[in-house]
Amino acid sequence: HSKSVSARRAACRAIVHVDLDCFYAQVETIRNPELRGKPLGVQQKYIVVTCNYEARKRGVKKMMSVKDAKEKCPQLILVNGEDLTPYREMSYKVTELLGEFCPLVERLGFDENFVDITEIVEKRLNQLQQSGCSRVCVSGHVYNNQAINLHDTTHVRLVIGSRIAEEFREAIHARLGLTGCAGVASNKLLSKLVSGTFKPNQQTVLLPESSQDLIRSLDHIQKVPGIGYKTAKRLETLGVRNVCDLQAFPSAVLEKELGVSIAQRIQKLSYGEDDSPVMPSGPPQSFSDEDSFKKCSSEVEVKEKIEELLPNLLDRVYKDGRQPHTVRLTLRRFSSTNKWFHRESRQCPIPPHLIQKFGKESSNIISPLVDVLIKLFRKMIDVDLPFHLTLLGICFSNLKDLPSSTKGLIGFYLKQMSPPSGSGKRVWEVEDVSQGEGSASRTQNCNRTGTTKTRKLSEEKKSNIKKAGVPDFPFHLSPGDIDQEVFRELPEDIQKEIISEKT
Repeated sequence: HSKSVSARRAACRAIVHVDLDCFYAQVETIRNPELRGKPLGVQQKYIVVTCNYEARKRGVKKMMSVKDAKEKCPQLILVNGEDLTPYREMSYKVTELLGEFCPLVERLGFDENFVDITEIVEKRLNQLQQSGCSRVCVSGHVYNNQAINLHDTTHVRLVIGSRIAEEFREAIHARLGLTGCAGVASNKLLSKLVSGTFKPNQQTVLLPESSQDLIRSLDHIQKVPGIGYKTAKRLETLGVRNVCDLQAFPSAVLEKELGVSIAQRIQKLSYGEDDSPVMPSGPPQSFSDEDSFKKCSSEVEVKEKIEELLPNLLDRVYKDGRQPHTVRLTLRRFSSTNKWFHRESRQCPIPPHLIQKFGKESSNIISPLVDVLIKLFRKMIDVDLPFHLTLLGICFSNLKDLPSSTKGLIGFYLKQMSPPSGSGKRVWEVEDVSQGEGSASRTQNCNRTGTTKTRKLSEEKKSNIKKAGVPDFPFHLSPGDIDQEVFRELPEDIQKEIISEKT
């Protein structure tokens, strides 16, 4: 019974997949309107990473070398797209705009978003029924030109969904100047697959009866969203190359080869079944940047590449307002047989004294960060032996909010003073608050200036502090750190905050 209820609930869902047309090229055209109507490519290194439809009509393709693209289309205009900032900023504007319609918006890269419009559809369906109106027109295409049955509420829901998708696309064009495609279906998998049926600047709705036709039209198993490169390679060794192969493959054998959870998940995907929810993306969980090149074969070059990547990355972290606590270095060794997928990574905690520097003058932090990253590099590469790298990437993660004045009440009671010469200890003093709270705050004399930014976005989960009673004095803290008499006089929440900061 529970399965049938969940199946009915899944069938009632309405999900829109919005996919912006040749996104980078559109952003460049908005930045420079003189490019409109001309064949345009966005270049990163020696590759055309994307191009507009005028260029595609002349034979230029995504990921084509600049040399080949110029041969195909001598009139091709190339713009440098290595700075992702304008694309990233426009991408967030699109997500924010969609969030005005509905809170359930999930980003997928820079140019794609899923929107769960089930509740909006339900409200409009109720309004239609109350008004006694039985006519509703579809917006855009219907996959396979399937006839719509207005007596089938699932059909009606998806048709209403097509109207909402059109409203999304119209708003994105009117307010941001971008065009895009949309797919409307009962789950994320199918909406993504159907959105690309008609391009550019068009949309398609998929009715349930046509879902098998759509999924079986995929010519390779890797075309199924959710089945990645490595899984596809393993499936190929089992003789599974397309969706029909996967559907017919014995479940028991698949589970033995891939594990129960992966086998069941991908076999469900092969039938177009996907019950994954649309997860609102929220603030980014990490900040990363990478650079690819033909060859990097010395530690000096590696250091230069890291120094080139850090400033823009640190600027993004600064604008976000949180402090990262983990850093990761990724590299790719040259391989003639496996060009794109041979990556290695190492990560480590960011030293506490460096964490405090985030959000301040970035030049003060670059040199010590380079040292940390070079140590990670040496864990992966023996510099005494020849090496050939084709990619380096840096990622900051484990982002946490800065302490704010509202949370940090301890600032009204304590301030940190410079330790006596050679002591190496922090000395805490009571701040005089007898004349009211004033603006006293904890300060650290370490020849550093800068103002703490308060983060506006939602807080990260904080580490849990035990709610048991606070002891008279935390014995693991040395008396030189905190005066015991002062500690006992502080309110309990302040005592807890001291303990949490010191542990």
